[in-house]
Amino acid sequence: MNTESEPSAVEALDDLEWVEQKRSATAPVGFIGTGTMGEPMAMNLVKAGTPLIVWNRSSNKARGLASAGATVVGDSDEVFVRCEIIFLMMGTPEAIDAVLKRGEREFPARVRGHTIVILGTPPPEYSKSLEAEIRAAGGSFVEAPVSGSRAPAEAGRLVGILAGEHDVVDRVRPLLSPMCHRSFYCGAVPKALHMKLAINLYMIAMVAGLVESVHFAARHGVDLAQFMAILDAGPMASPLSRIKASKLVERDFSVQAAAEVVLENTHLISAAARQAHISTPLLDTCHQLLEEAVEQGFGSEDLVAMLRALETRSAD
Repeated sequence: MNTESEPSAVEALDDLEWVEQKRSATAPVGFIGTGTMGEPMAMNLVKAGTPLIVWNRSSNKARGLASAGATVVGDSDEVFVRCEIIFLMMGTPEAIDAVLKRGEREFPARVRGHTIVILGTPPPEYSKSLEAEIRAAGGSFVEAPVSGSRAPAEAGRLVGILAGEHDVVDRVRPLLSPMCHRSFYCGAVPKALHMKLAINLYMIAMVAGLVESVHFAARHGVDLAQFMAILDAGPMASPLSRIKASKLVERDFSVQAAAEVVLENTHLISAAARQAHISTPLLDTCHQLLEEAVEQGFGSEDLVAMLRALETRSAD
């Protein structure tokens, strides 16, 4: 005769919750898109012990992740077979649609039972329609654009901006911790993208102001090291000003946030502003500078390549 007492309903429930937590902790997570931002974000997940299944269109960009312990696969299909939660860090709606096979017969089966987490910054109206299609097919969707460039991505100091069904976001949110030091829930899709675009508008205008200030100082023979010291000692100092001022003074145009990518962000912000009948004079000026820098062949350089456009103007 078994002398041990039968577990209570509460104890049984606790056991089930423990099993579920254990399963979630060991279940592989998918990550598709390991470019300038995606690679360090995925790397932080691997370093935190997240079992990661990775696919990137250019396989050489995932070699470092493989060395760190991620499983790099040769086809995106394998990510969908092996993972329930899948992060997408893709640059364009076209790239997202291609990976999801959106518009194709396979799309419903591909997303059914999966949670698709969009880490990039597509147009808000695109995100809203994609969420509707994924949910209609039996999948879940989280909007999770991040604020920050490559340096914060490498340091795990991005800021996560989240939208979607609350219970789904709560399930995904712990996975963001190795990538984001803070995360904020903004409500229903596409509230996270509207928030991200508002933040980016401020960032773009701030960097443009710093670019113009450094250009002005340099043309007047100001000691640029002292310029940085005074800026850093005052109320306008920030982690962003420190990074970008140093890059400008050293003429370091290596990419953290590419000018061509930021230019695309200005298009998104402008489109959202027009829909809401909002005037954006500062953004319009920044757009012109970024467009000129890209047209001059500096699109793959950092956002501070706006300096090159200013220098060209000043030479006229």
